[in-house]
Amino acid sequence: MVALFLAAAGLACLVWGWHSPRSTPPPQPSRAETLTRQPDTEAGSRPGPAPLPESEPVRVRIPRTGVDAPLMRLGLDRDRRLDVPPPDDRNLAGWYRDGVTPGDTGTALITGHVDTKTGPAVFYSLGALKKGDTIRVVRKDGRTAVFTVYAVEVFSGAHFPDAKVYGASAHPELRVLTCGGGYDRTHHEYLGNVVVFARMSAIA
Repeated sequence: MVALFLAAAGLACLVWGWHSPRSTPPPQPSRAETLTRQPDTEAGSRPGPAPLPESEPVRVRIPRTGVDAPLMRLGLDRDRRLDVPPPDDRNLAGWYRDGVTPGDTGTALITGHVDTKTGPAVFYSLGALKKGDTIRVVRKDGRTAVFTVYAVEVFSGAHFPDAKVYGASAHPELRVLTCGGGYDRTHHEYLGNVVVFARMSAIA
C-alpha cells in the first residue's frame, strides 16, 4: 500500500522562479473532470486487462499534451513526500520506485515538474487532460501499459487527500502528479498539486 510510505502531503514542489507577470499559468482541470465515481461503477464500463508482472517503466507518453519523456527512479524527500526529478532536464519524469510498477496490481505513481527557470517542463499541460484521454507507459519488458484517464483534480498542499490519491487498488491504477493549484507570487510557490487518475485499459 503506497499510502503507508507517504506523508500527508503531495509532491515536493520545488519552485524555480520562472513565473513573471507576463507568463501564462499552466492549465488547471475544470470541474467537469473531477472524480464523480470509480471507473468500475460507471455505466457501460468493461473489465480491464489482466495485471502485468512487475517491470520497470522507462518512458511515459501522453498523446493529448505531446509528452514523450524518459522515466527515472524516485524516492521520498526528507519530509517523506514524493520527490521530483532534477530540474536541469525539462523533459524528464519519474516514477516512485518503492511502489508498484505501472501495469501491475495497485497504484503506480509518476511525477514531473510543471516548469523550471527556463520555461514550461514535462507536465506543464497536465491539467488540460480530459476524461477518456490515454497515458502510455513503456516498460522494460517491451510492453506498453495503456491507461485511460477517469478524473483530473487539483488539491491544495495543506489538505492533500492521501488515501484518495495514493491508496491501494485491486486493479492496475496510475496517478500522474505535478505542481499546480495556483501560484503565490509573494512566496514564489505553487499552492497545491494537479493529479490525474487513470486505470489500465489496454496492453500494447
